[in-house]
Amino acid sequence: MDFQEFKDRIPKLKKLPLPGEEAHHKLIPATRLDELSFLDIEERNPLNAGVMAVFYPGEDRHTRLVLILRKTYQGVHSNQIGFPGGRQETSDRDLLHTALRETEEEVGIPQSEIKVLKELTKLYIPPSNFWVHPFMGMLEYTPEMVPQETEVEKILEVELAQFMDKKCFVNQTLSTSYAKNIEVPAFLLNDQIVWGATAMMLSEIKVLLQKVL
Repeated sequence: MDFQEFKDRIPKLKKLPLPGEEAHHKLIPATRLDELSFLDIEERNPLNAGVMAVFYPGEDRHTRLVLILRKTYQGVHSNQIGFPGGRQETSDRDLLHTALRETEEEVGIPQSEIKVLKELTKLYIPPSNFWVHPFMGMLEYTPEMVPQETEVEKILEVELAQFMDKKCFVNQTLSTSYAKNIEVPAFLLNDQIVWGATAMMLSEIKVLLQKVL
């Protein structure tokens, strides 16, 4: 989709109710759904994180969304696809500030230049014990993104048209640091399997975009 058309239509987003868990559950792994059914989340005293889904024009003026491939490390989200974002720091004003700050740190987009479009439904991630608070944002020019050397292996620029195509929905069998050979619903974007919490948040974004684009 041409970015100008996206920009013209996206303000309608503000008035839409959030689809929330209904959208999340379209992409939730069965094992995660079972786990959440008996968890007392607040008893686990989870930490908070903020992430940002930034839409922007590519050099061809087609609308794109930025995702990142995290580096391989000793942790549950090693080598996984996610949004720019991270843990809330005590110096952050709020979780939106967290998402904007982390986006600037991880991919180099100045936080002051991101127009925030909408706050999305928070999502609990059991393996890392985080409440993740996602936001949608827009940048009106093509950014020169630079991956944070210590955190980001690769920056993925996903065309909106690919994301909105129903063909990008797949089922995949994979293994993680905490589960082996599990079948999960996922998105196939830029030849990468995007699953778990990121896919669940993307599902909510897709439901919203389907209503305005």
